[in-house]
Amino acid sequence: MNNVKISEITYSHFGKCVEISNSEVNLVVTLEFGPRIIRFGFIGGQNEFCENADISVDSKYGKWMIRGGHRLWHSPENVPRTYIADNNPVKYEIIENGIHVTQEIEPWTQIQKEMYITLEPDRNKVNIVHKLTNFNAWPVELSTWTVTVMEPGGKEIIPLSKSSTGSLPNRSIVLWPYSRINDERVSWLDKYVVLDIRPAKDESFKMGTNNDEGWAAYIRNGSLFIKRSEYISGMNYPDSGSSYETYTNGKLVEMEMLSPLEKLEIEGSSTLIETWELKKGITIDEFTEENIDNLVSKYILCKD
Repeated sequence: MNNVKISEITYSHFGKCVEISNSEVNLVVTLEFGPRIIRFGFIGGQNEFCENADISVDSKYGKWMIRGGHRLWHSPENVPRTYIADNNPVKYEIIENGIHVTQEIEPWTQIQKEMYITLEPDRNKVNIVHKLTNFNAWPVELSTWTVTVMEPGGKEIIPLSKSSTGSLPNRSIVLWPYSRINDERVSWLDKYVVLDIRPAKDESFKMGTNNDEGWAAYIRNGSLFIKRSEYISGMNYPDSGSSYETYTNGKLVEMEMLSPLEKLEIEGSSTLIETWELKKGITIDEFTEENIDNLVSKYILCKD
């Protein structure tokens, strides 16, 4: 059995961070701002996450910077609420096989963000409990929203619902005002949507769906990143029923999971549990329905 190693490091231009690693993969969690996970990848290999995004939003509550990596938000999206700056240091404590990271209570929103991040000792699997707590003097309705910013150059696979609903609809596709349904980066297959992030195209595209399969994947340079979170049937999800959303502007792609909308009472909390897996040596010559089915059967729906 391998051990999980946890150590403070200085990483790139992000300053003091915590590295969590086993014998194959490592994570880097920022300490000078956040909570953010700025790196995930094979040791000595490429960062699967984008870490040089230069998008920012100014408000009277500070300058929010996308930076890249993985972050925790609350939905529905709104300016300035969603974009409260996370530029202050975070606190952390070591837990079994990982760390617990806590942000200061956000000014104005009075929401506090926490992540419990653990890495399995003998598998390339990360488990994250995302937690939002309401410190307002009144209840707040929100959805826990996790956003993973991937490096461009790959293809994202999003499953569509296969549930049997008789004469009722079983799947939804939600598009934002700036999204073109005929965007050439998007392939609308029968069971999947495939988003190609390889073309150098600056136009923005965003979609959401009721992802009751509970996973999405991204393939780049032979690495397969799988992101999972449980879909809860019968619940009210934000953005016209979207439990999964994706966004690209050509410079990055965001893989986004959302929890059902929930009214948090005073000091009440909402959580979203997410897992990541990373596999190497995975390629697809053509992203046909049959080839994706084979990939899903072999690497995503298989039981380890």
